[in-house]
Amino acid sequence: MIRQALDIQNFKLEAGGCLEELHVVYHTAGPKDGKVIWVCHALTANSDVEDWWPQVAGSGKLIDTDKYFVVCVNIIGSPYGTTGPASINPATGKPYLLDFPAVTVRDTVEALVLVRKHLGINKIGLLIGSSVGGYQAIEWAVKEPDVFENVAFMATAPRISPWMTAWTETQRMALEADQTFRQAASVKGGEAGLRCARAQALISYRCFRGYGLRQSEPSDDCLFAGRAASYQRHQGEKLPARGFDAYSYYYICNAMDSHNVGRGRGGVAAALGRIKASATVAYIDTDGIFPPEETLSWAGSIPGVRIEEIKSDFGHDGFLLETEQLTRIIGPVICKL
Repeated sequence: MIRQALDIQNFKLEAGGCLEELHVVYHTAGPKDGKVIWVCHALTANSDVEDWWPQVAGSGKLIDTDKYFVVCVNIIGSPYGTTGPASINPATGKPYLLDFPAVTVRDTVEALVLVRKHLGINKIGLLIGSSVGGYQAIEWAVKEPDVFENVAFMATAPRISPWMTAWTETQRMALEADQTFRQAASVKGGEAGLRCARAQALISYRCFRGYGLRQSEPSDDCLFAGRAASYQRHQGEKLPARGFDAYSYYYICNAMDSHNVGRGRGGVAAALGRIKASATVAYIDTDGIFPPEETLSWAGSIPGVRIEEIKSDFGHDGFLLETEQLTRIIGPVICKL
């Protein structure tokens, strides 16, 4: 995919204030005259879909970058190019860190709209979003219903739940417990807290069954169980190692708490009723943060929706791992483009 950027001046924010300079990084691939497939990425991913979804996106794959014009935009607050807490504050000449303004999911969707217009795209054949990417996709499908022909929302919801907010707050507490985070002396502040927050998050992304399958002790005679502990530490180390900083994590978690498509629209059901695209909603049977019963409580508010189940031993992360089932669900939609 090709990395590009759009610079926006005086970008007004939903919670008040503005970003004097908003630098938005995005990636595209495929023929510009092909049908558009737009992917919204999840919390710690980036705008290069082939990087984090290699089983699904790429040449000759389900999201075929030889055939379709594929677009993904890096969210506001991310450390991977788009303006965020690690960016230079033009007012001070130093990184924003904890001076970064509050941003919302709707702010990121507004940036998506501006990139769409910049690229001259009037119709999107398929909009795909999973997890936090699904937050963006649902909000966008409600905001601009005439733009989309098809939408696919997977392992997500139209409004953040108290359960999900509890998880994000617990992770913020881990960041705040690292004294270097509040000192905000450099972008490296809060790394120990970030490792802890990431390890906490991973538990919510997986499930009891998956840990039993992959992290059980190799011997019945071990004295102290340590395989799962080692795995948690390894996963915690991976996030800062790939350039993610604690401040970006903090602000993106805050943005997640803003998610509510029903705000100012008469409630969630009324907002979802605005969607005009042919919609597919998929849930994962073992997802602990977007459980099946939650999905089934709201998906029917989308006119003509198709609801599908993904079976997985790996909880929420099944949207990244269950490639055959994703192909079964999304493949027929792509074939219609």
